[in-house]
Amino acid sequence: MTNELDRNDHEVEAKYRVGDLNELIAALTQRQVVLSEPSVQDDQAYAPTTWSYGMSKIGIPFARLRTQQERHLFTVKKPVDNEMACLEHESEVVDRNAMHAALLTMGWAPTVRILKQRRTGSWAGASVCVDVVDGLGPFVEVERVVSKTESGERVQAELDALVRSLGVAVERVSDTYDSLIRNRTAVG
Repeated sequence: MTNELDRNDHEVEAKYRVGDLNELIAALTQRQVVLSEPSVQDDQAYAPTTWSYGMSKIGIPFARLRTQQERHLFTVKKPVDNEMACLEHESEVVDRNAMHAALLTMGWAPTVRILKQRRTGSWAGASVCVDVVDGLGPFVEVERVVSKTESGERVQAELDALVRSLGVAVERVSDTYDSLIRNRTAVG
């Protein structure tokens, strides 16, 4: 993810559940992808009070407060083509609690808390995130920032081919982490 999106750009990603984390890391290493050390991300997701799980996310803005290494980021994402192709705006905030209160005042509701360990790198013009999500397990995301005039679905097809070229067991998922966690807790 980047915090330097131009107003005319959007973030397009493809996400995969990973069968064997060590195999994935080895395959990325073979392709000269250097991953950062793991860092804990504590995310609180928010949705407008008029939205609920099961409704479409397309065209609806969603918010997130993230704390990573004592730094707090406020992000708004608005899905365009699908949940993984979003307009995004992000800014650092000094006080997570004050931002949480502001979101509640503006009519947002907290939905799901997401805790994960993330390693990041770059590969073939894409950002790579290797995540281990509490309660869900390992995932890999690849993403690119593109002009909003480009098809998110076309870029996702390119990203899918990139991930599949690794030759490791992955399962593509179309849900965001908050939806995956919500579905797991609703079932379990």
